[in-house]
Amino acid sequence: MTPVTKRFGILTSGGDCPGLNAAIRGVCRAAYDKYGMVGVGFADGYRGLINGDYRVLKREDFWGILTRGGTILGSSREKPFKNIGSDYDIVDEKVSAIKENYHELKLDCLVVLGGNGAHSTAYKLAQEGLNVVGLPKTIDNDVQGTERCFGFHSALSIATEAIDRLHTTAQSHNRAMVIELMGHKAGWLALYAGVAGGGDVVLIPEIPYDIKTIGDHLKKRLQEGKGFSIVVVAEGAMSCKEAAMDKKARKRQRENVSIGYRVAGEIKCETNIETRTTVLGYVQRGGVPSASDRALATSLGVAAADLLAYGKYNRMVCLSNDRVTSVDLSVPAGKTRTVPRNHYMIDAALAVGACLGR
Repeated sequence: MTPVTKRFGILTSGGDCPGLNAAIRGVCRAAYDKYGMVGVGFADGYRGLINGDYRVLKREDFWGILTRGGTILGSSREKPFKNIGSDYDIVDEKVSAIKENYHELKLDCLVVLGGNGAHSTAYKLAQEGLNVVGLPKTIDNDVQGTERCFGFHSALSIATEAIDRLHTTAQSHNRAMVIELMGHKAGWLALYAGVAGGGDVVLIPEIPYDIKTIGDHLKKRLQEGKGFSIVVVAEGAMSCKEAAMDKKARKRQRENVSIGYRVAGEIKCETNIETRTTVLGYVQRGGVPSASDRALATSLGVAAADLLAYGKYNRMVCLSNDRVTSVDLSVPAGKTRTVPRNHYMIDAALAVGACLGR
């Protein structure tokens, strides 16, 4: 067939995660080999699109990158539609530069690999008249419209291994070990890793916690002869008191205080149990992607190339009911996919004795 798209741009936006290179490879190999398209890679996310920092991709650029972590294109958290103070001229200037570069390079479509922020920008660019196709990536697994994002499975494996390692120290010293995982607005990673790693307490943003409930649970474990505990905390977890605050007040409350260390201190005060804290941090986002993420990223990349070929623009490829399909870009724009209270993994956590803070 003769593809509708002849020339496309591609960029990676937001935090890096395992599987980005596999997705770039999936898009480009299918686009080049199956449809004869030409890809233009932009450096450092939307920043490269604004500044005109690009290169025409050759086949050797996306050979041998399936197992490589990070992104060969570079990334940034540039948000071209976000005003700086009240200076809307800066926003207009950035958006104008994007549109100018898009048309000057004779692109038929822009492929965006990113999370919530990246897809919100992609949707706004589509409203500005550009053709866009999105691919959902994030270790937080919180992009609306897809059942799983690539990057999540790799991060889950890393987080679970860390919890496994903390078990031995917790048991040896009869401590409560608190491990803080990523997940600012959604608790998918902490919940899944907490269940997979046998966490005794799992705290996620969707379920505000009561420290007395946590304390009672840990003291009961001591009474049962269980001298140690593992507490898994998502970075966005909050107390019931914080949940009742408005966003600004809550932000002030949490300034310069890591939730993992704070929860550890609260446990110590409530139970007098010796506690230690590990903040896993960027380790969760780095390294070689898992086999599952490589397969998912490749599948989504190939599906994106098919959308390009048939001219089905302004959509995000996704995984739904174990099928690779796509949704309109309005679906993920400005939204976060959070853990529903009736999710089966919450039921599983409770059934095996984990405390979720309430």
